[in-house]
Amino acid sequence: MRLRKEIDEIQEKEILLIAQISDALAHPARIKIFRYIMAENRQFHKVCNKDLVEHFEYSQATISQHVKKLADAGLLEKKKEDRFTYYYVHLGTLNEYLTATKKFQNME
Repeated sequence: MRLRKEIDEIQEKEILLIAQISDALAHPARIKIFRYIMAENRQFHKVCNKDLVEHFEYSQATISQHVKKLADAGLLEKKKEDRFTYYYVHLGTLNEYLTATKKFQNME
C-alpha cells in the first residue's frame, strides 16, 4: 500500500509542476521573452531588463512583471552583478516540465 502512495505523490508533484509552468507560459509575451533569453544564453550573452526593453515594445514595468512570473515558476534564474540583474534560462526546470507533460499524456 505504501508504494501506491509514493507513486501518487510523485504524480501529484508532476501535476503541480505542469500547472505552475503552464501558468507562467500562458501569456504570449512571456513565451517571447523566455525564447529570447534562451536564444541569447545559447550564444553566451547576458540578458538584463534593459536588453529586454530594447528588444520588445513593452514598458520596463511590464517586462519586470513577466520576468518575475517566469522566475517564480523556476524557468529563469537571476544573477545580480553590480547594479544589474541578469537572467538565465533554467533548462533543468524546462526539461522537468517537458518530461512531466509527456508522462501526463500517457497517464490513464
